[in-house]
Amino acid sequence: MLYFARWKIALILLVVAVGIVTTLPNFFSAKQLESWPGFLPKSQMVLGLDLRGGAYLLYEIDEQDYIEKRYKVLESDIREALLRDGTRIGYTGLGARNDGVQVRIRDLTRLEEAEERLEPLVNPLVSNLFGGQPVNEFEMTVNDDGLVRFTYSDQGLEDRMTNIVQQSIEVIRRRVDELGTTEPSIQRQGADRILVEAPGEDDPERLKDVIGTTAQLTFHMVDTSMSGEQAMQNRPPVGTVVMMSVDDPPFPYLLEEAPLLSGEDLVDAQVTFDQRSNEPVVNFRFNQSGARKFSLVTQQNVGRPFAIVLDNEVISAPVIREPITGGSGQISGSFTVDSANDLAVLLRAGALPARLTVMEERSIGPGLGADSVEAGKLASIIAGIAVIVFMVLAYGRFGLIADMALMANIFLIFGALTVLQATLTLPGIAGIVLTIGMAVDANVLIFERIREESRAGRSVISAIDAGYSRALGTILDANITTLIAAVILFQLGSGPVRGFAVTLAIGILTTVFTAFTFSRLLVALWIRKRRPSKLPI
Repeated sequence: MLYFARWKIALILLVVAVGIVTTLPNFFSAKQLESWPGFLPKSQMVLGLDLRGGAYLLYEIDEQDYIEKRYKVLESDIREALLRDGTRIGYTGLGARNDGVQVRIRDLTRLEEAEERLEPLVNPLVSNLFGGQPVNEFEMTVNDDGLVRFTYSDQGLEDRMTNIVQQSIEVIRRRVDELGTTEPSIQRQGADRILVEAPGEDDPERLKDVIGTTAQLTFHMVDTSMSGEQAMQNRPPVGTVVMMSVDDPPFPYLLEEAPLLSGEDLVDAQVTFDQRSNEPVVNFRFNQSGARKFSLVTQQNVGRPFAIVLDNEVISAPVIREPITGGSGQISGSFTVDSANDLAVLLRAGALPARLTVMEERSIGPGLGADSVEAGKLASIIAGIAVIVFMVLAYGRFGLIADMALMANIFLIFGALTVLQATLTLPGIAGIVLTIGMAVDANVLIFERIREESRAGRSVISAIDAGYSRALGTILDANITTLIAAVILFQLGSGPVRGFAVTLAIGILTTVFTAFTFSRLLVALWIRKRRPSKLPI
C-alpha cells in the first residue's frame, strides 16, 4: 500500500496541480486575467443569485389562454376539412363553446363522410408522458343529430402542456441571453411554472420586458385584394387584419386574421445556402399535422404570398412558387448569414404558445450577495483553521500531512466547480464548509487504526500499511452512503438544494482522493526519506 510507481506519483501530483491552477483565476479580477498567457485557464466560478444579486421571476403558463388559441386554429382546420376537395359539406354553428369546438352537419346523410374528414383533426401525438405511445390531442364525439364536438383529452392536454413548458424555457433562455446575463438559471417548477433567475440583473422590469416580447408565432395568408396602405386608410375587409413588418421603416401587410399554422407545428429550422445564388436561406420543416395543412394551403394558393408573424410583426412574407407537399419549405430573401440564423432561431424557438403570468418577482441587490460571500469566506477560514490546529495537536506530524491533504482538497473542490461552471450558491458554500469538517474524518480513521496496529506490536511500515488498507472499507462505506444522499438531493431538489448537493458530491469525491491517495503518498515519501524507527503519532 505504501509503494508508488513513478507514474502514479506524477499522476497524483498532476491532479493536485491542476486543481490549484484552475482555482487561481478566482483570486483575480477579470481585467487582470486578460493579461494572462493564453495557455493558462481564465474561467472563474459562476456565482448564484444569492451571492451575486440579480432578478428572480416565477412564471405560470396560462393554460386557458393556450386552449383558446388552439381552438381558434382548430376552427379553421374544421372549416377547411369540410370545404376541401370541391365537395362542400354544409354545416352551421361552428365555434368554441363550453370548453370545446363544435359544428353541426346539416345533411345527415353525409354525416359519416364528415366524420372521416374530421377524424385526422384529433391529431395523434407521440406522447412524452406515456412511454412514447400515440395519444390523441382531442376527443371527437359525433351525435346522431349531426353535432360534432371536439374537446381536449386529459392526456393530450397534459402532454401539450409539457411541450409548452419546454418550448417556453428555450424561448426565455434565448431572450435572457440577449441581456448578456451570465449563466441564467431557467428551470421548470411543477407542472406549469417556470423559474427564471438572472444573476447580475437587478432590474426585474427590464427582464420582464425582454421575456414578454415573445408572443405567438403564426403563419397567415396575405390578402391581395388591397394593399396594406389602402387597408390602413380605409376599413379592411372582414376577417383581415393589418400588421406591420419588422423592416425599417416598417411596411404594412393586409393578412387574413385566421392563422393557417402556428409555431408549434414546426419541428426544425436551419440555415443553408442556395445552390444557385449561394445566398443564405432558411429551410424549415413541419410535423406530420403541420405538413398536411401546409401542403393543402400551398396547393390552393400558388402565386400568393404568405406571412410569418412573430409578436404581431411580419418577419417575412415569401411567395408560394409551387405546392410544397414534403412538409418542408425554404424562406429566401436579402439575408445575411447572421440575419438568416436569427430567423432560424426565431422559427425554432420563437413561439410562446401561451401567455405567461408573473406569479412572483424579487430583486436581490449585490450587497446581500457580497455579505453572504464574506460570511462564507469567514466561516470557511475559521473552520479550516480550527481543523488544522486540531489535527496538529491530535496527531503531530501526521496531522500536518492531513492538513496538507485538506488544502489540496479545497483547491480540488474549487477547481472542479470552476471547470464544470457549476453555479455556487449560499447553500453551496455551506456544503464546502461541511466538507472541510468532514475532510479529515477519513484521516482520523486511518490514523487511529495505525495507532492500534502500532500498539499491537507491528513495525512502523507494517502498522501504516495495515492502517491504510483496513480503514479503506470503512471510508468507502461512509462516503458512498453520503454520496447517495447527495445524488438524491440533486435529483429531487431544485435551486439552492441542488447547489448544496453539487458541492457536497464533489467534496466527497475529492475527500476520498486526498485523504486516502494523496495523504498516503505524502506518508510514503516521508517514510522513504526519514526511515523512522518510531511512529510520531
